[in-house]
Amino acid sequence: MNGRSVIHDTFTLERSYLATPARVFAAFATPEARSKWGDLGDMEEPEGEAAVAEFDFRVGGRDRGGFKRYGTTYRVDRRYYDIVAEQRIIYAYEMYADDARISVSVATIEFAEKGDGTALAWTEQGVYLDGDQAPALRREGTEILVDNLTGYLNSQAPL
Repeated sequence: MNGRSVIHDTFTLERSYLATPARVFAAFATPEARSKWGDLGDMEEPEGEAAVAEFDFRVGGRDRGGFKRYGTTYRVDRRYYDIVAEQRIIYAYEMYADDARISVSVATIEFAEKGDGTALAWTEQGVYLDGDQAPALRREGTEILVDNLTGYLNSQAPL
């Protein structure tokens, strides 16, 4: 055995927000909005290729960037495959840790009107390479993001 492994995992996180689907969707659509809630709280600015930021939120567009956490430099390379305003976003992405690919995932984020707000369902199907804790860590990181989104939406004036 050479220590290599592949783990397949799927999780869905559901949240309700007291904001319209348009407001929740808009939080994903610009780098300015995403930067307000997309931080795990203990991230540092990366150097080198991971510091390159690209944000092209459209079908076929690419979203690249990185961060440093606990001494490891992470890089994310996303490609958007389906965007329906106020309804869904589907993208695939690779994640690297210090230039080693650690996962390949597909994420589907769905927005649905729910009373005076929005029900969000974030489903991620991932293939995690050579790390037995990776699925739990990814879920934990995504939970932080959806909870940060709550704070961001609560701090914004309604549309």
